[in-house]
Amino acid sequence: MDGFLGAWHDVIKAFHLLAVIAWMAGMLYLPRLFVYHVDCEPGSRQSETFKVMERRLLKGIINPAMVAAFVFGILLILDAGWTLWSEGWWLVKAVAFIAMSAVHGWFVSLWRAFAEDRNRRTSRFFRLINEVPTVLLVIIVIMVVVRPF
Repeated sequence: MDGFLGAWHDVIKAFHLLAVIAWMAGMLYLPRLFVYHVDCEPGSRQSETFKVMERRLLKGIINPAMVAAFVFGILLILDAGWTLWSEGWWLVKAVAFIAMSAVHGWFVSLWRAFAEDRNRRTSRFFRLINEVPTVLLVIIVIMVVVRPF
């Protein structure tokens, strides 16, 4: 390998992919939990159970996986060198990643609303936003695998 990672490049790439898979699994599941949580009476036993599930998913899987994906991704970017910055596919991927990070932050704010029993959104809203990470993931995968430009 040409970069500073040398033989470790593929290992870091594997860990990056595993972290992205875990992050996306959580990003797809959390709004699904919100869909079902909406129908619960605030303060009910069922609502409290959803709060625990959502907190554990966010704090135990989604947040650590995002951090790991970011760290391993930065290592891969640094290993690739300056030529990567001029490739169009990479710029689109970077923008989609930034958007995914923003969606992650938005999901955290939605989670806080549920945790504090102040959610005012409908299950239809949560069904719609459940598709946002999917669309961004499709863009990212196509950019990385196909590299159309």
